[in-house]
Amino acid sequence: MTETKNNNGLKVIAGLLGVVLLGTIIYTVSLYQDKKATTQALTQEKDLVVEDLNNLKSEYDKAILESNATNEELVAARDNIAKYIDSVNGMKADIASLSRYRRQVSVLKAEREKLLKQVDSLTQSNSLLAMQRDSTYSELEKQTVFNDSLIVQNTQLADAVERGSALNLSVISVDAVKERSSGKLVSTSRARATDKFKVCFTIADNVIAEAGDREFFIEVLGPQGNVLGEGLTATTEEGATLTYSKATNFYYENDALDVCDYLNKPADEFQKGNYMVNVYDSGLKLLGTSKFILK
Repeated sequence: MTETKNNNGLKVIAGLLGVVLLGTIIYTVSLYQDKKATTQALTQEKDLVVEDLNNLKSEYDKAILESNATNEELVAARDNIAKYIDSVNGMKADIASLSRYRRQVSVLKAEREKLLKQVDSLTQSNSLLAMQRDSTYSELEKQTVFNDSLIVQNTQLADAVERGSALNLSVISVDAVKERSSGKLVSTSRARATDKFKVCFTIADNVIAEAGDREFFIEVLGPQGNVLGEGLTATTEEGATLTYSKATNFYYENDALDVCDYLNKPADEFQKGNYMVNVYDSGLKLLGTSKFILK
């Protein structure tokens, strides 16, 4: 009788333990499933936060790429978001952290809107400035073309004036002369009788030429092609040179003017043969030539 009671007691205890164990198993399974569901939800929430941050970063990348000039604020905001992405990817997901980052994403979105509006305003201002600059460049280019045209015209006019104001000879003549004891000069064609050459030329009138002192150069070439007389050298700014026999000076007043000068014979005698006389202006431009023969 006693054994039967003991057996019944053990069965009751075993049944109770079985119920407790089953409840524990069910509770444990329930906790695991809840934890798994929570972890999955947190992971999904974390992925959404990262996705939002990546979208923000992409928008900043696009805005920076489309900006004509590097915007430091956009670059700093993008780099800041990249740091948030690294931080979220490396963190252990929990409700508090995710809530904080969610709030931060909202703040970053508002900041993005503000910055992009500033960039749009700046872009519009830059576009307006670019249009104004292009318009200014266009006007400057037109003015430059006009100025270049004026320069060409002025240069052509200056050249024309320079050519028109240059003095020219209408007559040039050379005479071999002998000086008598009375001082009178008479023409001769004999070399041994010649004491000097008389070189005369007439300068044509020129109303646009500048009046004032002028200097011409007389070059006398002997039968051997040698330069007679002083044998001095004149040089222009452009580097042209001339060895001349004598320089003659006169005052020009725009009217036709006759000028004469003399070249004395060398230490010995004038040689027989062909002679050439050239007259140059101060710019070494050849104005006239005359030839003669001494017998």
